[in-house]
Amino acid sequence: MLHRLFQDEWERYLREHPVFSSSIGDRRYNDKWGDNSLVAIRSRHEEDKRALRQLLSINRELLPENEKLNYDLFKQPLEVDIEGFQYRTFLMPLDQLGGIQNLHETVERLRLQTEEDFRDWITRLKQVNRVIQDTIDLMKIGIKEGRTQPKVIMERIPDQIARQIVDDPKESPFYQVFREIPEGIQATTQVEIKKEAEQTIANIVIPAYRQFQIFFNQQYLPNCRDNIGANSLPNGKSFYAYQTRQFTTTELTPKEIHEIGLKEVNRIRNEMEELINQLKFGGNFNEFLRFLRTDPQFYYQDPKALLQGYRAIAKRIDPELVKIFRKLPRMPYGIKPIPMSSAPDTVTGYYQPPAADGSRAGYYYVNLYKPEARPKYEMEVLTLHEAVPGHHLQIALQQELTDLPNFRRFSGFTAFEEGWGLYAESLGEDLGLYQDLYSKFGQLTYEMWRAARLVVDTGIHSKGWTRQQAIDFFKENTAKAEYDIANEIDRYIAWPGQALAYKIGELKIKALQQEASMILGSHFDIRAFHDALLSNGALPLGILEQNINKWIKDQQESYKITKKSP
Repeated sequence: MLHRLFQDEWERYLREHPVFSSSIGDRRYNDKWGDNSLVAIRSRHEEDKRALRQLLSINRELLPENEKLNYDLFKQPLEVDIEGFQYRTFLMPLDQLGGIQNLHETVERLRLQTEEDFRDWITRLKQVNRVIQDTIDLMKIGIKEGRTQPKVIMERIPDQIARQIVDDPKESPFYQVFREIPEGIQATTQVEIKKEAEQTIANIVIPAYRQFQIFFNQQYLPNCRDNIGANSLPNGKSFYAYQTRQFTTTELTPKEIHEIGLKEVNRIRNEMEELINQLKFGGNFNEFLRFLRTDPQFYYQDPKALLQGYRAIAKRIDPELVKIFRKLPRMPYGIKPIPMSSAPDTVTGYYQPPAADGSRAGYYYVNLYKPEARPKYEMEVLTLHEAVPGHHLQIALQQELTDLPNFRRFSGFTAFEEGWGLYAESLGEDLGLYQDLYSKFGQLTYEMWRAARLVVDTGIHSKGWTRQQAIDFFKENTAKAEYDIANEIDRYIAWPGQALAYKIGELKIKALQQEASMILGSHFDIRAFHDALLSNGALPLGILEQNINKWIKDQQESYKITKKSP
């Protein structure tokens, strides 16, 4: 009964999220977008409540231990989603990081190989006007309820929309995928597909974006809120406390997290000062940061050279992984540039998981926009986080845990996943990186970045900080380029609470490692510890702690037996 519920709900999730379904290699819904009308959103909420009632009708105490874990991991996200419905974030369906203005980037997660694949994509394009209208309808309600994004970040959107409005449909971002149709598709069919794509983009897609442009520029943007904090939304204080619990999987309050952040900033700042002394730099901390931000030796001028630099670092890491991992994923990963249509307004890098059916590798996307603002000393640490041993290693291994229900293989918890990514950055020296002291400073900069997030995110959303206060705090404590800092602060404004997950998750993983090392002493094996951390996929931090404590106990008992052997 339990696994039937898991399977039924997984199938519902795939139906309701067809783009996700396509991205993991399930082609059944390749010709559909998700339904984000208010009616459909309410219907999903009712279905969530029904699924929770069905789960609660199953007696958890009668289940085996592994099924109790499945039960708990299925229950927690359901309860979180049901609780979160009251905050009506669906009325703010886009921000500068993503939304219908960048709908064309969906193709990055698809595989277009057959005639049917291309025709399915065209069918999706024919529905873009419906997707846009549903979004407009939600945003109109959002205006009435005072649930809008801050104006300062939404001022980035008009340029993103404008890129979709072109005179020649062949210049549309949606058309680019049709420029290189695989040779296996007949030439006459290719001509038909391209012609239909042109007509669809000209007659449906571009007019829909013109309509959206008028609505956004004339109605929505003028009504966006001036205050940047989540506490300025209806029931905003409660909403931010909810976001904090959701993303950290803890009961920590924004105030407690702010204090943790200040302590971490102080600790890391001391380590940075020590490293500056080792470099024998003649000036003070702020002068050193200015030196890092402005000296040409730390930057590529050519985007292609920057990309090759990232790829070279990844190749250096790969063969070293066996030193600290016993189990590596079978699925490879590649490195791609972030699409230039979104690169100016997005992060330095991100990871896209592989398809479930093995048809697409994982990809580490890097931002090549303004290479003169992308420091070389951050490249090693970013690669460790986004590729290996960070997101690719953890997520690809999770997908290969075929004994787990699908909802565990293909979903996760931000505090675990991002906490692991940040923890992975600290493994650089074990893998032969950070030999250059500037790259080591880059690692400290990234750790400081995540510690500063705890201060800045809570400052913005619960303490009334201004955007400039947040920028200034970052500039005073990190060596990140000013362009990156502004993008990062705007990300925290758009996504309350998400940035808290990284440092909170990493602190828990490091605390567990230290405890295991202290208790097991000379018997502590970092490779075995990593296996234990990753063997159950992503977990809430409380459950992770329980699992590792059990593993430590099992290790203790095992070594006692070994010592008694002749």
